[in-house]
Amino acid sequence: LASMLRGMTLTPGAGIDFTALGITLGIVLTIYAGGFLFGWLQARILNTSVQRTVFRLREETEQKLHRLPLSYFDRMQRGELLSRVTNDIDNVAQSLQQTLSQVLVSLLTVIGVLTMMFIISPILAMIALISIPVSLGVTMLVARRSQRMFVNQWKNTGELNAQIEETFTGHSLVKIFGRSRAVEERFAAKNHELYEASFGAQFVSGIIMPSMMFVGNLVYVGIAVVGGLFVANGTLSLGSVQAFIQYSRQFTQPLSQLGSMANLLQSGVASAERVFELLDAPEQSPDPSEPRNPARETGTLVFDHVSFGYSADAPLITDLNLTVLPGQTIAIVGPTGAGKTTLVNLIMRFYELDSGHITLDGTDIALMTRDALRSRIGMVLQDTWLFKGTIRDNIAYGRPGASDDDIVAAAKATYVDRFVRTLPLGYETVLDDEASNVSAGEKQLITIARAFLAAPSVLILDEATSSVDTRTEVLVQRAMAALRADRTSFVIAHRLSTIRDADLILVMEHGDIVEQGTHEQLMASPGPYSALYAAQFASSTDIDAPSPTGVRD
Repeated sequence: LASMLRGMTLTPGAGIDFTALGITLGIVLTIYAGGFLFGWLQARILNTSVQRTVFRLREETEQKLHRLPLSYFDRMQRGELLSRVTNDIDNVAQSLQQTLSQVLVSLLTVIGVLTMMFIISPILAMIALISIPVSLGVTMLVARRSQRMFVNQWKNTGELNAQIEETFTGHSLVKIFGRSRAVEERFAAKNHELYEASFGAQFVSGIIMPSMMFVGNLVYVGIAVVGGLFVANGTLSLGSVQAFIQYSRQFTQPLSQLGSMANLLQSGVASAERVFELLDAPEQSPDPSEPRNPARETGTLVFDHVSFGYSADAPLITDLNLTVLPGQTIAIVGPTGAGKTTLVNLIMRFYELDSGHITLDGTDIALMTRDALRSRIGMVLQDTWLFKGTIRDNIAYGRPGASDDDIVAAAKATYVDRFVRTLPLGYETVLDDEASNVSAGEKQLITIARAFLAAPSVLILDEATSSVDTRTEVLVQRAMAALRADRTSFVIAHRLSTIRDADLILVMEHGDIVEQGTHEQLMASPGPYSALYAAQFASSTDIDAPSPTGVRD
């Protein structure tokens, strides 16, 4: 503005040429408005690009989680996985948001200033350029060390989140056993590890900016000395050297600003590494391109020389052969780690077999899509899982679109309707996050109703009544009998009273079936089953207790 006003012709005593002044001010305001518009467009474009990128990253991460095998979740802490999906992606977004605009502005500034420097003096401009490779060298040297520290920082953040999630989940248990002090000490130790990792990462990466400023100052001194020699021998005017020195300051300033953002950039890169490590994790085997489905749904299952182990060097199930006929109830008992739950997990294809085949109604389950296979199998897990929503929605979870009549019919068959009718909102009662507004037994009944409504041909009950109180268990007996009618059923239980009336009892040890037969057959000869039964039921009163399966009294 000063340069434009200085160029105006002023005549003493003639007054001010407001027309010329207005034109000049109009030009300046137009330039400022253009700068505002381009700045707004830049912010909008960058913000849109960053948010779309992070949006797609979140989508890819969510889709990836559904393609990962169950073994991945077995070895990954939930809090650590949650930290990658939330904290790390948010940190990537923050890093991109705050650095991209600055990188763009700095790049344009360096190009513009460097052009003016070459116009004034190519030699001095070459001296100024020395700062770029030197600064990059210093940055790479420091970043190589600090990058590992940032990765360790976010790793410790994930572990701390995992510990907090675990503590919150078991908060009641911590209070019951008076372990609050121990939990606090464990938290303090992990928090200190995070502090040391974060401090080290920030401290080392903080060396970048002062190092770049030091390099810039050395270049500044070099330009001043060489520029002074050029003035002395008449190569350049003093004004040109002064202008060049100012440009050199503007040239090194963007580099210093980028250096000041090194912490944020490296933290974002470290988070991105953790996210991409998740995205690059091996996926479960894809469904067959030409899947096959059984012609009829009878519930016939055949295990043909099945072998499986969670690791190659530790086989759990070896050469298992078993035929389960339609409508049979198969009970599986054995000590912890015997392979009971693993066996039913293989039926669900939660894990892939090492060798052998499992067929459902004559079709190899490996040739079926997982959705098609699991739609034919109902499962009542040992740990009840109910989501935040109405009781109606929780029952209908396994059969979306089920009619109200079907939902109520399933609830009546499993004695859910009996207690739901006593609630003010009935089936519209909203369960909270932990479903703490219903009892443990009622939660178990809801999960049984969910399986009943799904009407599967194969049923898996994993400790299905282990958390049900005695009174509620009596209600479940008849519902279980109706649920298992005409369905192939697998019952896994430690309480042998729940499986005395099974059609076939399998006794497993170390992944092998060591005994099989009916309750009467197994009790007639000494063996693992009779010994386990005798240990559980020492008195005749316990032995004569009614069977919770409700098939026979």
